[in-house]
Amino acid sequence: MKSLCALPVLLSLGCPVLLGDALQVTETDAAITITRGDVPVLTYHKAEVAPPPQADPIYKRSGFIHPLCAPSGEAVTGIHPADHFHHLGLWHAWVKTKHGKDAPDFWNLKAKTGRVRFAKTIGIHKSSTEDPAVGFTVEQEQVAYKGEDRKETVVLREGLQVKVEYADGQNVVSYILEQKNVSEESLVLPAYRYGGGLAYRAPHDWDKTNSDYLTSEGLDRTNSHATRAKWVAMWGPTKKGNATVSVLMHPKNRDFPQRIRTWPPSSNNGAIFFNVVPAQEKAWEIKPGERVVETYILVISNGKPDKEKIEGQWKAFGGAK
Repeated sequence: MKSLCALPVLLSLGCPVLLGDALQVTETDAAITITRGDVPVLTYHKAEVAPPPQADPIYKRSGFIHPLCAPSGEAVTGIHPADHFHHLGLWHAWVKTKHGKDAPDFWNLKAKTGRVRFAKTIGIHKSSTEDPAVGFTVEQEQVAYKGEDRKETVVLREGLQVKVEYADGQNVVSYILEQKNVSEESLVLPAYRYGGGLAYRAPHDWDKTNSDYLTSEGLDRTNSHATRAKWVAMWGPTKKGNATVSVLMHPKNRDFPQRIRTWPPSSNNGAIFFNVVPAQEKAWEIKPGERVVETYILVISNGKPDKEKIEGQWKAFGGAK
């Protein structure tokens, strides 16, 4: 995925970078971790992480971020919740697809027709005087198990570039995903309510009593599902006060302003789940050899969302389109 390395990394959003709070990136066989001194920022999992003992082992998976943390160091993601064991902090996968005679589901692992996995590290980015950001680029695969013999076929080869700055007291994360169809058949993506772009599951204790969504259009958990947005903020409690995760979508992303999936108060006690869904309204296909790119910025801050501030950050990231 060499072309990914040439993509722009759009980070600081016009906010001053706090050079005294140096970031570090560390790689082991199991994970890539970013910290700010002793304060955790995020962990990307290279090795498969097992689900809880009561869950089917099929739910083990690599290639996701957890924990993603607030500037306070408190986690703002959850994994393997009892209502959806396949939810994994910050991740992505296609759900409803057609590939030749098969219909692989890369999201719902229990179907045993597909999955996403880490393949290799392409590069580690350490901070410098010129660039205080740190991060990494990895290769992932969306793998289908096709036919009666469940033959393994890599359909999409992905380059995922993640870079982090600490700016204006916030953790600012660039998430750039490039997917290339390396198979001999188109991956057909019918219109469907979820799947594809970036997905997020909040801590398990965020519910309708203590958390909510706020979209660029001013909507919340009661009315935001299947609407379009330039950005979406989600907030809830931590041991060190409230925290907000804002997802900013770039105007060059497919079908922008992008359609989203959120959960209403009636779903799982109003738990916070969020998904950018590029094929929610309009069917799509990724042809053999074709590359597609989705670019996001995540801003993780202490406290509840400030609509005007987030709108200003989106304009600095994506322009006033």
